Formats: sequence, structure tokens, C-alpha cells
Amino acid sequence: MNTMKSMKTRKKMMVGGLAVALLAGCGSSDSASDTSTESSIDSSSTSPLETAGTADGSFNDADVMFAQMMIPHHEQAIEMSDIALDPQVGASEVVGNLAMRIKGAQDPEIDLMTSFLQTWGQPVAMDSSMDHSTMMSGMLSIEDLDTLSMARGEEFDRAWLAAMIEHHEGAIDMARDVLADGSNVDVRALAEQIIAAQQTEIDEMTALLG
Repeated sequence: MNTMKSMKTRKKMMVGGLAVALLAGCGSSDSASDTSTESSIDSSSTSPLETAGTADGSFNDADVMFAQMMIPHHEQAIEMSDIALDPQVGASEVVGNLAMRIKGAQDPEIDLMTSFLQTWGQPVAMDSSMDHSTMMSGMLSIEDLDTLSMARGEEFDRAWLAAMIEHHEGAIDMARDVLADGSNVDVRALAEQIIAAQQTEIDEMTALLG
């Protein structure tokens, strides 16, 4: 997994190329953040990934939990993508290209969610004393990842597509949960983006499976 140092380095690289800030959230908060910042920028035309990743404003426990859980969820999707990009598994060009797109989309989202938590003064990692595994649907076990990495050629393609569809469905479930319970507008914008992008990829992968 990426270290905190590499996360900070990627964040600095992303901030350098981003110039627009999202409309910050306002309202009550369940957590220790009372600062609310307003912006004249129309957030409806701005993607979360076009911002410097500073989720100022109100947030609640649901926002924090979403970011803390979605980071390792995205990290596993990147790990699955790296497996598909390993020449030894013999993935098809179509699957390889899809893996590259997923990795390219989710890596900056990890940076964004990390910056949210840091801005809020919240830990990036979940409380290790609690079992959050059942709350992150679609996650593969270590054994599942090992089995996937041993598959080859067409068998690998089909196994990887099926696993990634389930993984994406889990991410969409988590995004819908924070839309229902969260309060931060930047988090909500990211959740909506995750739902739209990953549903499109699910449809594409389902078609590839036939």
C-alpha cells in the first residue's frame, strides 16, 4: 500500500495542477469542525478532482467513515489493476486498458479523500480496534487475490471482470450511503462522481463478459 509520504507527494503534485476550489459545505456538523467557508464558484460545474482537495466546511461521522473506508477500497482496486497489468497473467488488451483507466481514476481519488481527512483533523486509517470488513462490500480476501493472480489468459479476464464488477458495486453502495447520511458537499460531489463512473465501467465489464 502507499505510504503516507507517497500520499503527500502525490497530493502536492495534484495541487500544483489544480486551480479551482469547490463550494465548501455549510450547516451543522457531528464532528469537531465549526468552520464554514463559502465560495462564489458554481460547484455544479466543478468536479471534485478539479479542486485542490481541501474539503473545508461542515462534515459528520458518515463523511469521515466514507473517506476512511473508500481509501482502502480504492487501494484494492488499484492492486487488482496492477495484477491485470502484470504480463505474466496474459490479460487481453481490452482488460489491460480498462485496468489502466481504473487505476488512473482511483489513485487521485485516494489523494483527494486523504486530503479531506487531513483537513478535518481526522485519522486517515480506520480504527483498527473495530472490524470494518463487513462494511466494505465487494472487497476480495487475500486468498481471492492470490487465486486471481494465478489465473491466466481468458480465464483471468473473466475472473478479473467478475471480481471488479462486484468490487465496483460495493463502492457504489458505499457512495449511496454517504449521499444519504453525509453532510459535506465535497464528499457528496465525489460520491456522485464515483457512482456515475463506476456504473459506466460495470456496464462495460458486463458487456465484455457477455
